[in-house]
Amino acid sequence: MASFAKIGLNSKVISVLSVGDKDCLNGDGVEDEEVGRQFLERIFHYPFWKQTSYNTHLGKHSSGDDSKALRGNHAGIGMTYDEDNDIFIEPKLYSSWVLNVAEARWQSPLGDEPTLTEEETFKYGYQWNETDQSWDKIDMQPSLVL
Repeated sequence: MASFAKIGLNSKVISVLSVGDKDCLNGDGVEDEEVGRQFLERIFHYPFWKQTSYNTHLGKHSSGDDSKALRGNHAGIGMTYDEDNDIFIEPKLYSSWVLNVAEARWQSPLGDEPTLTEEETFKYGYQWNETDQSWDKIDMQPSLVL
C-alpha cells in the first residue's frame, strides 16, 4: 500500500490517500511513484500528488535504514511540500526559526531547547521567547493560591 499527498495552493497538503499496491506497479512489477500519481490523476482529475511514507519521520525511517526515508516526514493535512528540498514540513511556528533540511523540521536559531535534568522534567519545561530570541524555563506546575 502506498500513500500519496494531494498538493494544493501554496504547496499545502490538502489530503492524504492510500493506493493499492497493484495501482502503483510499473510494467516490471515494481512500485513506481509516477504510476501511482497517474492512477490518482485519472480517478480524481487532479494532477498534483506526491508519494509519502508512514514510516518516515524527521528524516529517519522506522526500520533504521534511513536510505528508505521518503521526503522527510509522512505528509499530513496542513503541512507544506517544500519542492526545493523535496520534503514535507510542519507549519513554521515562529518567524525566526530556520529549516533543518536533514531532519525536515523547523528549529530555533539557538537550536533545540535545553535539556532538563530527570528531576526537572516533572516540574519544568521550556518555551520559545520570540521577542528575546531565547528559551525560557517555565514552571509546568504552578502553585495554587488558596
